[in-house]
Amino acid sequence: MILVTGGAGFIGANFVLDWLAATGEPVINLDKLTYAGNLENLVSIAHDERHVFAHGDICDRALIDRLLTEHKPRAIIHFAAESHVDRSIHGPADFVRTNVEGTFTLLEAARDYWNTLQDEARAGFHFLHVSTDEVYGSLGPNDPPFTETKTYEPNSPYSASKAASDHLVRAWHHTYGLPVLTTNCSNNYGPYQFPEKLIPLMIANALAGKPLPIYGDGQNVRDWLYVADHCAAIREVLARGTPGETYNIGGWNEMTNLEIVHTLCDLLDELAPNAHGSCRRLITYVKDRPGHDRRYAIDARKIERELGWRPAETFATGIRKTVQWYLDNQPWVQHVISGEYQHWVERNYIERAAS
Repeated sequence: MILVTGGAGFIGANFVLDWLAATGEPVINLDKLTYAGNLENLVSIAHDERHVFAHGDICDRALIDRLLTEHKPRAIIHFAAESHVDRSIHGPADFVRTNVEGTFTLLEAARDYWNTLQDEARAGFHFLHVSTDEVYGSLGPNDPPFTETKTYEPNSPYSASKAASDHLVRAWHHTYGLPVLTTNCSNNYGPYQFPEKLIPLMIANALAGKPLPIYGDGQNVRDWLYVADHCAAIREVLARGTPGETYNIGGWNEMTNLEIVHTLCDLLDELAPNAHGSCRRLITYVKDRPGHDRRYAIDARKIERELGWRPAETFATGIRKTVQWYLDNQPWVQHVISGEYQHWVERNYIERAAS
């Protein structure tokens, strides 16, 4: 059995579904169910005895201790995090609490639990920390992609909090010997992504005939990774990664935000044509966010060289699957786009457009 934190969120839920399908090994899924945690992401395994859901906070040491003692997992895969840059600008305290204090609490609980294990159980235990390429800072147009040895230069409260958590994980390995693994991934996309992020936001707005807000000039570059490829990479790292090592996971797909939106518009024009014309007519430029990093790019050669992993999807195949999933799952989309999400979109984008 493994313990997954944040397994009702976007990447975490995809991982839980992928893990059960690929391995059949039971999962304890600890999630606080904040705005981005959604048990509807896991409705297909709602009655699967291999999935044990625990509603709770990673800062709750007593709860974590109880789960570890009761279920005796052989690994912890730590996804739980506040992850949206814009939210971190408006409210950084939540990011420090969850990403830094929460990771610290998990590490301490894992260390105490690991020290109780004997022989093969102790030797086989791993703590896998899922992080982001944003900890490395911003690249110039001609700079080489991020490698695992790139100096950390976080530029937002979100990336700073993730950088801090990465450093804690590293320290718990070097100081206490805890067998940790860290992965730093590029921008994920795919099914079940909360519609505050670029791709699902653009799809939802285009289908509703609403403006497609693009920060600044739209030329910020990101490396895009299909979420199923990310899940497969994490399985490989957990199975064969070297404790104490970091593995960058990327899609080899550098694209500007404007290119992403144009691609989405063209796919929607093909798959869900609108009588009013191309979705491109809805593109609207809004004031850039503070500290907006210009370019991220991942060098994923280490994980390919050492573990044999490469993404299975190109951007063309992955984005088509993604758009089709959102078109086929409109009840899920409409249920998510309500309440707090509506207030967030109004606060973050409409106010920017007005300014």
